[in-house]
Amino acid sequence: MTLRIGAIVQALGGELSGDAERVITRLAPLEQAQAGELSYLVDPRLEHLLRSTQAGCIIVGPALAAAARQRGDCIVADNPHLYFARVTQLWRRAHGGAPRPGVHPSAVVEEGAHVDPSASIGALCFIGRGARIGADTVLRDRVTVGEHCVIGARCLLQSGAVIGGDGFGFAPDDGAWVRIEQLGAVRIGDDVEVGANTCIDRGALEDTVIEDGVKLDNLIQIGHNCHIGRHTAMAGCVGVAGSARIGAHCTVGGAGMILGHLTIADHVHISSASIVTRSILKPGHYTGFFPIDDNGSWEKNAAALKHIHALRDRVRALEKRLAGPSHA
Repeated sequence: MTLRIGAIVQALGGELSGDAERVITRLAPLEQAQAGELSYLVDPRLEHLLRSTQAGCIIVGPALAAAARQRGDCIVADNPHLYFARVTQLWRRAHGGAPRPGVHPSAVVEEGAHVDPSASIGALCFIGRGARIGADTVLRDRVTVGEHCVIGARCLLQSGAVIGGDGFGFAPDDGAWVRIEQLGAVRIGDDVEVGANTCIDRGALEDTVIEDGVKLDNLIQIGHNCHIGRHTAMAGCVGVAGSARIGAHCTVGGAGMILGHLTIADHVHISSASIVTRSILKPGHYTGFFPIDDNGSWEKNAAALKHIHALRDRVRALEKRLAGPSHA
């Protein structure tokens, strides 16, 4: 299957320089692209790649337009990364990759659940009683949506995702644990994506809430009663403990951890592998981890850290002694 460059620009806009009849046979990374293939370049610092690539056409921003035109066919767009994302969507639609509406014969939809007719429910999915699946939402194979959970419109849940499993709630009883029944549900807004094998636990009493546009990667754990603001994105293996509230337009790097009952403001960006142990109330980029080292050195440094408080007090006392008595 192919697409003409002219058809792409007609559908998505942008400024074409070159042959509108050029046929694109594949979308490819810039370094590997060959004639007849479409790629993109964002960073002006990588302009030298324009001289070496064999791509038939390249999507670039205004800063690289002159150099791209000099080498051959190109599409100039204000945001080439976003433009390329739109191209991938156009490509999938043109090549018949879009999921078909309907419920796979092997899926189980319990009584009282509602699946919008435009939704696509994959093989071996389970949708519990009272659950609701919105318009144009896609559940890949083996997705579980627990009872009374709500999934909005145009969502995508990848294989193995579990929405509405029980939260981790137990009360201690003389050395044993007594289960706290999880009586809430999960409410997911519109345009949310949930990665493979990601789990979002139902609330204990109130619902766990995932607002519109949130993007969750694979193998993420969202604890019970969490609230995640719109358009926040989390990379793989992030863990968010129960009752944490995360604002809108935040990002959490891979394997980041957020402790329970904390509040994270809007527009907070947390580096990969960071552990958030306190609330963050101001926007910004935050990092918190101890650098990796060989085990022996790490143990020595960790032991030294335990004595920093006492060392600080000794330094202050020494400074006072050296300063001597103050004089009027």
